[in-house]
Amino acid sequence: MCKEIPFISTELRQEAGLRLRKLTPLIKESGADAILLASNTNLYYAAGRFFRGYVYITSEGEALYFIIRPDIFATEEDLIPIRKPEMIPDILRERGISLPSRIGIEHDSLSWSDCTRLQNLFPEAEIVNVSPVMRRARMQKTPYEISLIRQDGLHQAAVYHKVSRLYQRDMTDLEFQIEIERVLRLEGSLGTLRVSGNLMEINMGSVIAGDNADNPSPYDFAMGGAGVDPSLPGGASGEIIRHGQTIMVDMNGNFNGYNSDMTRVWSLGEVSPLARKAHNCSIKILRELESTTPGTKVSDMYHRAMEIVEAEGLTDYFMGHRQQAAFIGHGIGIELNEQPAITPRSRDIVLQDMTLAIEPKFVIPGVGAVGIENSYVVTPTGLDNLTSFPEDIINLL
Repeated sequence: MCKEIPFISTELRQEAGLRLRKLTPLIKESGADAILLASNTNLYYAAGRFFRGYVYITSEGEALYFIIRPDIFATEEDLIPIRKPEMIPDILRERGISLPSRIGIEHDSLSWSDCTRLQNLFPEAEIVNVSPVMRRARMQKTPYEISLIRQDGLHQAAVYHKVSRLYQRDMTDLEFQIEIERVLRLEGSLGTLRVSGNLMEINMGSVIAGDNADNPSPYDFAMGGAGVDPSLPGGASGEIIRHGQTIMVDMNGNFNGYNSDMTRVWSLGEVSPLARKAHNCSIKILRELESTTPGTKVSDMYHRAMEIVEAEGLTDYFMGHRQQAAFIGHGIGIELNEQPAITPRSRDIVLQDMTLAIEPKFVIPGVGAVGIENSYVVTPTGLDNLTSFPEDIINLL
């Protein structure tokens, strides 16, 4: 007989309560009386575990969890089994909860048909797009969330310490990546990453060797890569790694539903002076930006990085060569690419307890990609590195 376990543990209930207290004023600010969450990411955020169903949250901070699957007999008052969302309005009425005059729906995360179906539950209500509210709430992490990302960083670093031993002579970039993926899974990686946006697709990360880094990608990645098939044009291309090339390893850490993001560079033999100069510039940028404190404009982080790049005469290679990305980092959390995006046009302000991945990278023709990426949490005195690992280029020979 299986041991019965709580659908939502006491610890996660306490954590969910903390997140609700953070979310409630943002709901009020949006003008909504309540929000109805249905996307995978926000369900996990609101409940601390994933299920198929809906979370209904009022502007007063009351939350009800409507669960379709797994099929359980809910014993707690706020865990309500349903067969379909059309049951929700009647359940609210039975509980004496007034139907909202303004309801928040996740327009940015759900399909048109899903949005329409949920909106039709409340035909008299005005509709508010709650997706920006959820992105804003998730930008600042709770201590529990930060602890999970910190754990991810430790696991990810443990895997990176084994990378040099995984290389074999005449190995392709794809074979190298598969070996790293194997070790990641053995370390405990869940193997699946949640990403934001319909135009983003990625497996467990990317390994990019040599001039493959200069192959433009349709995805909004810092680095491109041709991939091994036109259906997924990004990352490793299946080419043998050659002497004098760099191998950029950007394999992501998802060990508990949250992500850390770390990039390091290996090489097959010595690389050119230009490549080493660019790599050292990346490290210099991170050391400079690590002094960023709450209240700083996110756009100022980008502009400071560009000042350093321009002073080093490396503008033509920064964030790509043939195709350049217009950002140097992003938020991390349940999704690999959360807000804020570190761009020159960002209107966001750096806030305490944000978690950021900063990735100033370069592509040097004939050599490959160089530069590093670290994950940080914003503290009152600066950025605390969650992905500690040696930052120099590591020679595999």
